[in-house]
Amino acid sequence: MLIIFVSFTILALVIGSNMTVMTLQDKKGDMENAADNISTMITEIYRPADKDAFSTQFGSSDANLSAYIRHLADFTGEMRVYIFDASGKLLMPADTYDTDSFSKDTLPENILSALRSEGHFNGYDDMDSVMTADYLYSIRSVFSKPAEGEPSVIGYVLACSPAKGLNIMIGSTVKTILLASLWVFLAALVAVYFLSERIIGPLKNMSKAAKSYAAGNFDIRIPVQGNDEVAELAAAFNQMASGLQNLENMRRSFLANVSHDLKTPMTTIAGFIDAILSGAIPPENTTEYLERIKNEVLRLSRLVRQLLDLSRIQAGDRKLEPTVFDICEVARQIVLSFEQKIEEKNLDVEFDCESENIFVYADKDAIHQILYNICDNAVKFSRPGGKYKLSVTVKDKKAHVSVYNEGEGIAEEDLPFVFERFYKSDKSRGLDKSGVGLGLFIAKTIIDAHRETITVDSVKDSYCRFEFTLPLSDQKKPNGDKLPH
Repeated sequence: MLIIFVSFTILALVIGSNMTVMTLQDKKGDMENAADNISTMITEIYRPADKDAFSTQFGSSDANLSAYIRHLADFTGEMRVYIFDASGKLLMPADTYDTDSFSKDTLPENILSALRSEGHFNGYDDMDSVMTADYLYSIRSVFSKPAEGEPSVIGYVLACSPAKGLNIMIGSTVKTILLASLWVFLAALVAVYFLSERIIGPLKNMSKAAKSYAAGNFDIRIPVQGNDEVAELAAAFNQMASGLQNLENMRRSFLANVSHDLKTPMTTIAGFIDAILSGAIPPENTTEYLERIKNEVLRLSRLVRQLLDLSRIQAGDRKLEPTVFDICEVARQIVLSFEQKIEEKNLDVEFDCESENIFVYADKDAIHQILYNICDNAVKFSRPGGKYKLSVTVKDKKAHVSVYNEGEGIAEEDLPFVFERFYKSDKSRGLDKSGVGLGLFIAKTIIDAHRETITVDSVKDSYCRFEFTLPLSDQKKPNGDKLPH
């Protein structure tokens, strides 16, 4: 607003100054033209041979000259003309004007002093103009017209106009410009106020919301109004808050799951060991209980491994070591490793590889971990007697690995969060008692590191299908050595 105010002030001053100069130039031009015309008219009318002849011949009652001077006064409304002889004697206006408002008293002192000198204006001869506080003057010489010799100065014509009207007009113009600028300034002030409120209001709400988020409260949402950039920012802020809230909920669920998954096997292991040491378990049943202890230890090991993988991924320490290997062989080994669980559920297994061997170029251990976790989830959430299918196909120069199962499925509203950290579709822990919601996040991270894709397609209580892609290798046999990227 300060910039606007200063700009309008400068604009008013510049316009006022330009108008002053232009008006002054116009007025000077009119006065100089009038003085020139009268000087020429006097010379042509009287044709004086010298200054003495001019003083004798000139009369203020000359009809033509008086009419012209009156016409100037009437036309301009303010211009007055004075005619002097060479000695400075006022020859006109004796009876030219209706009032005596313009008299010798209207002449500035420097010009009056010049008039008192003998025969000239002391340097004021043929001046363009003289400006004083009250009047503007223009002086022109009257020349003789002798039969022989050079013309000489025989008198003077002085055109005079009051500066008061000029100052009033300029002041009125500047005042009008300043008033118009003031109204524009006030209108701009009101507009800027409301525009600023519209922009700053949501920003203040965002600031309050950000402080609330920093305190751990993600329930606050910012009202979204309009469809401008600020509204887009508010919508993005709300989306961020929703993501943070979901992440916080999953983090709490993760901590609860980890606490449960750490406490339960350790309690079980401690109980069985105490029972064996105390002799409460018969020696013939020791092997059975040691097997249970082993399973609990393996469960703890899987949990710790996933937590370590998460830490390494977040720290950027997990590096890929791509090699050429047969993805079909890896898939066969994984399916065979779930033979006992498959038989317990009596699943209808289908294994489909497009060819006997499909060689890919990727980190074998990482891909084995991903495919194992996906297959484990597929078996875990399959309904008894349901279909279980693992297929490997080649399309668009990529190997497509797909795992399909009929059973629990994933709800549509949960699909966008499947690959996020700490997500668990089985929140009741009815089927998934050992997972902590990291397997699919790790799988997505590893696939992204290979610059490939992993997708999920599911219908609740019907089926679920996970599919990921791997780059094909030009090499047609496995190679344990690392290949260059």
